[in-house]
Amino acid sequence: MNNATILKRSTPKKLALYLGFAGIITSQLVMAEDVPTSATPSLPDAESWAIHGQLTNFTQANNRFTAPYAGTNSLLAQGRTEETTDISLFLGRRLWRGAEVWIDPEIDQGFGVSNTLGLAGYSSGEAYKVGANSPYLRLTRAFIRQTIALGENDSAIESAPNQLAGAGASNNITLTAGKFSVTDIFDTNIYAHDPRADFMNWSIIDSGAFDYAADVWGFTYGAAAEWSQDNWTLRAGYFQLSPEPNAKIINVNFSQHSLVMEAELRQQWFNHPGKIKLLAFTNHAKMGSYQDALALAQTTGGTPDTALVRQAGTDSGFGINVEQELATDIGAFARISQRGGSKEAYEFSDINQSLSAGVTMKGQRWGRNDDTLGLAGAINGLSSDARAYFAAGGLGLLIGDGQLNYAPEKIVEMYYSARIHPHATITADYQYITNPAYNQARGPVSLYGVRLHAEF
Repeated sequence: MNNATILKRSTPKKLALYLGFAGIITSQLVMAEDVPTSATPSLPDAESWAIHGQLTNFTQANNRFTAPYAGTNSLLAQGRTEETTDISLFLGRRLWRGAEVWIDPEIDQGFGVSNTLGLAGYSSGEAYKVGANSPYLRLTRAFIRQTIALGENDSAIESAPNQLAGAGASNNITLTAGKFSVTDIFDTNIYAHDPRADFMNWSIIDSGAFDYAADVWGFTYGAAAEWSQDNWTLRAGYFQLSPEPNAKIINVNFSQHSLVMEAELRQQWFNHPGKIKLLAFTNHAKMGSYQDALALAQTTGGTPDTALVRQAGTDSGFGINVEQELATDIGAFARISQRGGSKEAYEFSDINQSLSAGVTMKGQRWGRNDDTLGLAGAINGLSSDARAYFAAGGLGLLIGDGQLNYAPEKIVEMYYSARIHPHATITADYQYITNPAYNQARGPVSLYGVRLHAEF
C-alpha cells in the first residue's frame, strides 16, 4: 500500500561567544557559522513551513495463464491492463520548538489488476482495496509530531515530504499522533518500502504477515512513541482497527485496536551501515476462526464464511527486518514474518508466513548515477487451518478461488528506475508469480508494469 516515511528533526543553535586576544578588555559576539572549523558540521536553518507534491501513475497488466477454474476473488486468467493515478500534497508547518503539523490531501483514480484480488502478495503497492473510474479527493494524513532532543543538535535534516528541514539531535524522543500509516514508522526499509520509488509487490515492500491496522487505503488513527539513543531505537504504537475486516474507517473509535512494538539496532559491517529490526504486534477485535467457519458450514451445508462466526479475540505476530549496505552502490534487505494461523486476516493480506529478500544497485557502474536496478523474491504461506478454509471455498481479504490445490505462493520481482528529469523517474517493473493465491492449479503468471513518478 501507498506509504511515505516519517522522519525526525529539531531546532538548531545559532550563536556562540568568543573572547578576543589577551589584554584586550572588550569581547564580541560572532555567528558560529562565521568561524571556520572542521569539527563542527554546517547545519541548515529550520524551515518554518513547507509544501511538497507528487504524482504517480502505475500501469500494469498480467498475461493469460492456465486456470481450470476460478472463484469470486480469483486473478483474471484472460489478462487485463489496469492503471492507478494519485496526486498528493504534503503541507507542513512548524508549531513550536520540535513540533510540526502535517496535512496530506490526495486525489486518487483507477484500479489494480483484477480489482486488487487474486494474489496474497499483491502486485501493486499503488493499488488500494477500492477503485474508482473517476478521480476522488481524500485526506491520507493529518498528524502532529513532537521531537524532544536528548542532546545537542548534531545532524542535518533535509526538506522532504512530511519532514521540515533543520538540525536535529540524534538522541531524541519522538511522539506522533493523528491519522497516518502504521508503516510510516514501523517496518521501514531503505531498499524496499516505497512503491513510488522501489519495489511494488506488497509482500516485498512490507512484511507479508504484518497485519497492521489500516483502512482500505492503508491509513488509520493512532499514536506512536520512538526513543532513539546512540545506535538503537525503541518504538511503540497504539492504533485503531477497522470496524470489521477490510473496511473503511469513518470515525475515531479504539474499541478495536492494535498494539505494535519494534526494536531497531544500527551497526557497521566492514564500514557499511546496516539495521536490524524486531517487530511484534497484537490485534484486538471481533474476528472469525477458520475452524469455527468450517464447523458451521458442515452443519448448514453451505460455504464457510468467517464473517458468520466473528467474536472478540486476539491475533498476534512478529517480524524481523534487515537492511545492509554492501558497497556504496549496492544494498541488500531481508524480511521474515509470521502471525497466528487460526483466525482470518483482518487488515492487510491473507498471509500467515512470509520470507522476502533482495538487492538493489545504483547505476554508477554504467554512468547513470541516479538510476536503480532492483531484484527481489518472496515466499508466502498459509497455516493448516487457513488451507482447509480456502480449499472448502472460503473467501479472504484478497484470495478465494473456490477450491485450493495448496502450494506456497512464490514471487520474483525486478525493476529498473531511470531518472529522466531532476524531479521525475520512469520505472519498468516485472513480476513472475508461481502458485498465485497458493493454488498450484492456476498460473504461473507474469505481470508487466510501467511507473511514472514526478515530485516537487
